[in-house]
Amino acid sequence: MIEGFLRRRYGDRATPPVLLGAGEWSAAYALTLDGREVVARFGQHGEDYAKDRRMARHRSTSLPIPEFLDSGPAEDGYFAITRRAHGDFLDELDGDAMRRALPATLAVLDEVRKIDISDTTGYGSWRPDGNAPFATWAEALLDVVTENDRTPGWRAKLEASPTGAGPFDEAAAALRELAEDCPDRRQIIHGDLLYRNVLTRDGAITAVLDWGNSLYGDADYDLAWLLYWWPWYPAWRDIDIAAATGRGPLLAYQLHIGLDAQTYCAHTGRWDDLARNAAQTLALIT
Repeated sequence: MIEGFLRRRYGDRATPPVLLGAGEWSAAYALTLDGREVVARFGQHGEDYAKDRRMARHRSTSLPIPEFLDSGPAEDGYFAITRRAHGDFLDELDGDAMRRALPATLAVLDEVRKIDISDTTGYGSWRPDGNAPFATWAEALLDVVTENDRTPGWRAKLEASPTGAGPFDEAAAALRELAEDCPDRRQIIHGDLLYRNVLTRDGAITAVLDWGNSLYGDADYDLAWLLYWWPWYPAWRDIDIAAATGRGPLLAYQLHIGLDAQTYCAHTGRWDDLARNAAQTLALIT
């Protein structure tokens, strides 16, 4: 089906696609188009690809976002074509390779926070038109307790799970106390730095992929993302990520990340991961 779609759209300009991998929201294929190496992605959420298209406007040597070439409706969903980048996924690095890549990772995040978004409005997850729905950063953070169309039914599943909703509600109450004191900065946040979304080679970042979870708010959120998920990567345990970021615990943001992870784990029925995230989130406040 994928090969047929590409053949109909591009004819002999495209070579047969080869599956690279599939994530939660997309499947990616390698091919050449007009003699250039590209990646074709297919998924259910066209708005994610539209956000990638918008972010590709900011690509530079210091912020390597793949060139965006084409997108639109496809059979049973949507597609996007981008130039292919090469490298190793950040979350698959061993300890030594991560030490080499970490300075470049933090430098890329510094470039992201410099992007001018003065022609847009709002906080939280922004839409393809560049605007986001919340009037304040605190409102955007506290919306984590609300169901959305990506994870419908998570609350009922959480309540019925072996972990239950108690740990979630306790952490959510702590976030409510902290959110109003978070700086009301309005910057771009990637919001999903791991999960095969960053490529690296020889200590340099070669691509930052998938801006579907991107937010407007305090860009230190991306540093909190690293802090929160670091313990999940045993190969990195000897790297002091807190010292590397130099930003302290960023407690509110880590709580938000842990709460959001619990909603996703409940939605997908990943009970072991739900229990681990619930325990880790509670440990932040006890």
